[in-house]
Order: sequence, then C-alpha cells, then structure tokens
Amino acid sequence: MAKKRIAVIGAGACGLTSIKCCLDEDLEPVCFEMSSDIGGLWRFQENPEEGRASIYKSVIINTSKEMMCFSDFPIPEDYPNYMHNSKIMDYFRMYAKHFDLLKHVHFRTKVCNVSKRPDFAQTGQWNVITETNGKQESSIFDGIMVCTGHHTNAYLPLHSFPGIEKFKGRYFHSRDYKNPNEFTGKRVIVVGIGNSGVDIAVEISQMASQVFLSTRRGAWITNRVWDDGEPQDIALNRRIITSTFKQKWAQPFVNFIVERKMNKKFNHVMYGLQPQHRIYSQHPTINDDLPNRIISGRVVVKPNIKEFKKTSVIFDNGSKEDNIDVVIFATGYSFSFPFLDNCIKVVDNQVTLYKFIFPPHLEKPTLAIIGLVQPLGAIMPIAELQARWVTRVFKGT
Repeated sequence: MAKKRIAVIGAGACGLTSIKCCLDEDLEPVCFEMSSDIGGLWRFQENPEEGRASIYKSVIINTSKEMMCFSDFPIPEDYPNYMHNSKIMDYFRMYAKHFDLLKHVHFRTKVCNVSKRPDFAQTGQWNVITETNGKQESSIFDGIMVCTGHHTNAYLPLHSFPGIEKFKGRYFHSRDYKNPNEFTGKRVIVVGIGNSGVDIAVEISQMASQVFLSTRRGAWITNRVWDDGEPQDIALNRRIITSTFKQKWAQPFVNFIVERKMNKKFNHVMYGLQPQHRIYSQHPTINDDLPNRIISGRVVVKPNIKEFKKTSVIFDNGSKEDNIDVVIFATGYSFSFPFLDNCIKVVDNQVTLYKFIFPPHLEKPTLAIIGLVQPLGAIMPIAELQARWVTRVFKGT
C-alpha cells in the first residue's frame, strides 16, 4: 500500500517537528517553505521578508532550553539556559540534520492554493498548487499540516490613535525594528507592553535621550531568573505548583500568592504597571531589565495615547510629551490563511478549531493547524505533541 502523502506548509519550528512526526508514522512528508532556509520566526534577517515572521537582532528566547527542546533531541549541555536566536537556529539545524529532514523540504516554494478534491467526502484528499521560480504545479495530498505561525502579519491599528496623520515624526511597527543604533539621542515612544515592546524599550533606552513606554492596561512583569538563579519556567513548573497549588487551592488564592511573590521583586503599583487582570488571566511579560530602566529614569511609563499632534503626544491622563522623534507600535500580529480556499474562517483574529488543531466542519480530519496557540511557555514541545496526534489521525490509528 502506498504511503500517504502529507503537505507540510512552513519549515519553522512547527514544520520541522511535523516532518519528523510524519516520518515516525511512515507517512511521506513534502514540506513547502517560501524562503530559502529553515527556522521561520527564529531566523534573523536585516531586511524583513514579506509573508515571513521577523525578529530583531538581540532577541533571546523567554523559555529555558530544558523547557523548549524537542523530546528526543536535547539541546547541548554547553548551550545557555536562555538562548540567543542564533543559538536556537543552530539547534534547529542540528535537529534537522540528525533526523535528515532537509531532503523533504522544497525551498523558495510558495503555496498558492489548497482546495478539496471533488471526492473529498470519501477520500479526504486535497489539491495543492505551489509556485517555484514563477512556475506553478498542482499535486494531490492525503493530508495538510499548516505550520505558518501567527507572527507574520503586523497589526497596526492606526484608527485607534487620533491625529496620527498630523504627526511629523517617524512611526512603524515593531516587526521592522532591528537594532537600537539609529535611535541615538532621539525621544522615542514604544506603544505596547508585551515582550517585544518591553524588550525594544529597554534596548533603545541605552541609546535614546528618552524612552516612553505607553500601555493601556499594564502587565505583570516577571524575570527569566528566579530564586537561587534558576530559570523561572523550571521553578514554576514543579509538581508542588502545577498540581498541589493549582488543583487543590482556589485560583484566586494561587493568583494572590504568585502576585505577592512578583511584587516583592518590584511593586507594580509603584512603577505604574499594575494591571487590572490577575496573573494567570493573561500572558505576563518577561524582562529582567525593565525595573532598572524605570528606576533610573531611562524608561518612563505612560498610559494609553489619547492624541497625536505634529511633534507631540497627549496621553489619557492629560500629560503631554513634546519633541517626539519616533513612535514604535508593538501592537501585535494578526493571522490568516489566504491559501486555504475558505476552508477556515478567521474573524477578529479568532478561529474555531477542535483542540486548537482541526477545523470541526470538514467531512474528513485531514487538515490540521500546528502551533496556532499562545501558551504560558514554549511552543516547540506543544507543536511536537500536536504533530504526533495529527499524524496518527492521518494514519488512522
């Protein structure tokens, strides 16, 4: 019996483990990668490519190597606990070489369209149209694993910022930020207090004359380094916390304990960062240096922007900052699947997927989205578990 052919779209972290899981289940993976290399989000390039995620040069991962590695290929012992993006790429290359994954990847190949075959209700098969060097090709696949991620399309809600059209300074999305050198002596506002916004504000504050960090609702700020110098995600994933505390105690009490611990590091109210939400309600922001930059005055926390003027900005609390040179919008990303021929509807950046993977309305479960989750922790082990399950569903086991 011929092996089932599976199209894997994207050769980032999710795509690589999907290829590997296909091979484990004796399926035939064919991976299509629109760029010239593996790595997806984690491959730094000075000039962002359209349709591909983009990071800044200094990015360090927020999860430790012990918590982010794939289950059957540990990260080398001499690598640091929290790795620079170049080290993560080294790890992906070692993983791909060890399991001989690259021979299954078609680089510089764009997936143009994925559509049901006429007999889909019986076979679950798909037509996939790809384009390489301007030439299109159509192929039949028994299953589709979409591994395109959700940090590709910059979300820039300029309609929420009155007067932006009058502003004479420069503004852009954090996707286009690469390094701090060009901001020397500038007065800069960073909008957004997620991981990228805080990283950029902290880094630029070493070069700029002043950095303002604008946030609508604050955030819980936590460190990579926990008590006794341990990685915080290892410290917080012990059984006593994940089982005893969270399962046996009421959630509000667990929130209280963890928030109290975090406020001992630095008081969120005093620093103007106290959010309305509880710690386990949303993603915390991970940054070791923000409190130091605030207490030294290099970063000033501000509320949401109310209005732009030609060279100044007015905030919701009535305060005003003049002579603003640059505004960086760290306002997140939106995702879409334009190649999926309306098989999945994305509404307000939300999509309905069974177990966050399978579109529930399809007659056959032969289309899967890998890695479209935002966990408290690393995406890599979750993507591996998703890919294991999906390939076994495809196989019929």
